[in-house]
Amino acid sequence: LFIFTACEEDEAAPDEENEVEIITDVKLIFTPTNTLSGLATVEATAQDPDGEGVQELEVKDAITLAANASYRLTFEVMNNLESPGESIGEEIAEEDDEHQIFFGFTEGVFSNPTGNGNIDNASDPINYNDADGNGNPLGLNTTWTTGGPTTAASFTVRLQHQPDVKTSTSGSADGDTDFELLFRLTIE
Repeated sequence: LFIFTACEEDEAAPDEENEVEIITDVKLIFTPTNTLSGLATVEATAQDPDGEGVQELEVKDAITLAANASYRLTFEVMNNLESPGESIGEEIAEEDDEHQIFFGFTEGVFSNPTGNGNIDNASDPINYNDADGNGNPLGLNTTWTTGGPTTAASFTVRLQHQPDVKTSTSGSADGDTDFELLFRLTIE
């Protein structure tokens, strides 16, 4: 009579890898905060039809906002290589402790927030309406008030993936850039 005993080695669980999101479509949605104003919602898009292929996200639209008006900016971020399309925005929201959207814009085009954005300096003012579980900003929902008319301005959004490095002081250079989009901005 033989007795076999199988011994299993305790295998350490492999470190979880941070999966890179495939982003094919980004839509910025500027919704007027005063619905009685008669202002229309403004959308601007960027597309990358081949996902991780040769092409990069390409800005398709300019942004045209009304002067001296307030808007709520939200995002639709998708992977449309999947059928049906996969909402990467939902994934970003679920992993809010690993992501932050930073903004850059031409000095003075907004009366609130003031300045030129927080891409160059993370402590510069941005009106974040969302945060992760630690109270650090996310950026999928922000508020903007335009200044006076201008035709030669720009608006940049940068999504940073910051696993294990996002803090209250982390900046746009910390982590990896999922996308950075530069839009032409007109205030009329």
